[in-house]
Amino acid sequence: MKFDSVARIIAATVAVAAALGLASCSAGEPVVERDPNDVRVAFYGDSYTLGTGASASENRWSTVISEQRGWSEFNPSVNGLGFVNNRSTFGDGDLPSMIIADDPDIVIVTMGLNDNFSFDARADDIRAQISADFDRLTTALPDARFIVVEPFWYTDERPESVETIIAWVEAAASDIGADYIPGASHWIEGHPELMASDGLHPNDDGYAAMAIEMDQALRTLGL
Repeated sequence: MKFDSVARIIAATVAVAAALGLASCSAGEPVVERDPNDVRVAFYGDSYTLGTGASASENRWSTVISEQRGWSEFNPSVNGLGFVNNRSTFGDGDLPSMIIADDPDIVIVTMGLNDNFSFDARADDIRAQISADFDRLTTALPDARFIVVEPFWYTDERPESVETIIAWVEAAASDIGADYIPGASHWIEGHPELMASDGLHPNDDGYAAMAIEMDQALRTLGL
C-alpha cells in the first residue's frame, strides 16, 4: 500500500479514536493522590504513549516502566497529537500547559509520528513548533530532567519525512540539553504480530516490547 493511502487511512482512524477515546484507557488521567516523595514523570505523546490498542492502560509502555521504577505517572497523551497535528483538541489550553501545571521531575517526550501526515503542507510549521514546545517546557520547568525519544513509526515503509522529523527532534533536544533516546522508530518494525487489529497501533505484546526497549534505554541514562 502506498504511503499516501496509508496516511488517509490512519488520519481517518485517528479522527475516530480522538472523538471516542480508547475504551480500555481513560480519556484523561484518573485523579490519584500524589505522593510528594515519589518521582513524578510526565509523558508528552500521542496514541503510542496513551496506549491505544492495549487491552488495559496498565499494559501501555509508559505505565510499565513507571511501575518498574516506582514513578508517579502523569500521562495526558492524546490520540492523533503531533507538534502541529490535532493541537486544537484542548481549546484554549494544550498538553504542554497541562504538563507545566503538573510540575513533574522528569518529562519524557515521544512526539512526531502524526506530523508525517501533515509534512507536505506544513513542514516549516512542524520544525518551528518542535523548538517552540521544547523551549516553552524547559523555560517553565527549569528543574525538570527532559528525555526526548526518537519519534515512533509503525510500518516497514518509511517516507522521507520520517527521517527528516527525527533529525529535527534530535537537534531540538540537543539545543535544550535534553537526554535523547535514538532508534525508537524501529522498535516494532518488521513484527506484524505486535500490532493491534486496527493495524495502526501496538497490541499488548507490542507495548511490552516497547517497554523492554525503553527500559534498556533509560538504564543507559542512569534511570
